[in-house]
Amino acid sequence: MSESDDDADAGSGSGAGDGDWSLPDDLEAVREALIAWYEDDHREFPWRRTDDPYEILVSEVMSQQTQLDRVVEAWEEFLERWPTTADLAAADRADVVGFWTDHSLGYNNRAKYLHEAAGQVESEYGGDFPETPDELQELMGVGPYTANAVASFAFNNGDAVVDTNVKRVAYRAFSIPDDDTAFETAASELMPDGESRVWNNAIMELGGVACTQTPKCDEVGCPWREWCDAYASGDFTAPDVPTQPSFEGSRRQFRGRVIGTLREYDELELDTLGHRIRVDYAPDGKYGREWLTGLLTDLESDGLVDLEEGENGGLVARLRR
Repeated sequence: MSESDDDADAGSGSGAGDGDWSLPDDLEAVREALIAWYEDDHREFPWRRTDDPYEILVSEVMSQQTQLDRVVEAWEEFLERWPTTADLAAADRADVVGFWTDHSLGYNNRAKYLHEAAGQVESEYGGDFPETPDELQELMGVGPYTANAVASFAFNNGDAVVDTNVKRVAYRAFSIPDDDTAFETAASELMPDGESRVWNNAIMELGGVACTQTPKCDEVGCPWREWCDAYASGDFTAPDVPTQPSFEGSRRQFRGRVIGTLREYDELELDTLGHRIRVDYAPDGKYGREWLTGLLTDLESDGLVDLEEGENGGLVARLRR
């Protein structure tokens, strides 16, 4: 029977799931926006270019305690030395543990478990990996998180991943309460059927490069700004971010206020919108029409807002649907 995934599975379990929350009504548009964003541009890690379960398992185990950029070289060297489960199973365990130590990959027991898991695949499964999360947990050292990752990325047969990054995204974007059951339910409802490989990669990428502890919403073009509660409110706290990141008065803050305000109204004229998003708005002042038009033009370029001439000749802004 397997050991746990250490920190990766910490906190998993049932919770009350209390609190009112809901996902956007246009859930299909939410899904399509994230997948398109991920497929257009994402970090290139070599294990994202394979569906070999052994290669993916090695990457998952190495990544549990080591930054991804540092994992790449170790992963490539490990697979060059032991390219299959048969090679790893036949290796001297001391050599595998020594490799782990030499590459500073964290707890040595992970190397030991990986070696034992390779032996199980060879002796108990005839060299073929099990394909479901439940079956994969029978491998030594493979807990629920790692099992689901391998099932997703190797076989497109996993459940929705719920890790720290995914919790941060769900908490900020859709006000999911800080409760394991609520996070798991929301993550499952978000994931489109039969697309665990691309979806889990995409939502973890979102948490890893856009919805980081100090978010980079506009810098990386987060695809969920239109729906994101945090972007609209300016409150970017999260379960792992107990205090608000500092961007009071920043352009990002006011872009978010524009989105939040336009979510409440069908459309607003320029000056009406300006007065709603900042108390010091003055049409001809420093923070007036010219400033707000620039903000709205940026949002229009990002595909979030439409600007049109109103009946009275002034600009009217509305969320792009």
